[in-house]
Amino acid sequence: MIRSLALALMIAPAAAAQTLDAAGFNAYVAGKTLTFALPDGTTFGTEAYGTDRSVLWSTTPGSCQQGQWFERDGLICFTYTTDPAPKCWTVTRTDRGLRAESTGGTVLFEATEAPQPLVCPGPELLSRLELLP
Repeated sequence: MIRSLALALMIAPAAAAQTLDAAGFNAYVAGKTLTFALPDGTTFGTEAYGTDRSVLWSTTPGSCQQGQWFERDGLICFTYTTDPAPKCWTVTRTDRGLRAESTGGTVLFEATEAPQPLVCPGPELLSRLELLP
């Protein structure tokens, strides 16, 4: 009985997760700015999502990379102007927000939704990414 209960508890959270395709991912992120954390809670970075699949990624306040996201073989992939090699993730929506696992094994969790756009000074970037619904 205890073994059955333990197995049910292990399976239940996985059943609640929904793997997102491009349409589901876009519906969730378009117009938002989300902060992601590692499993131990350490902040990994913040990304602003435009309604046109554009992104602005920042791991350090004031330092940003512009990019785009797209779907490839069921994965959500990102390319950035400073690194055009695609970075691809399996993205699932859970009852706590997004969970992303890269093809390299990095796991990130949505930590918060940022209330304001990223500020990115510098001549090569917009001063900030304005996201319109």
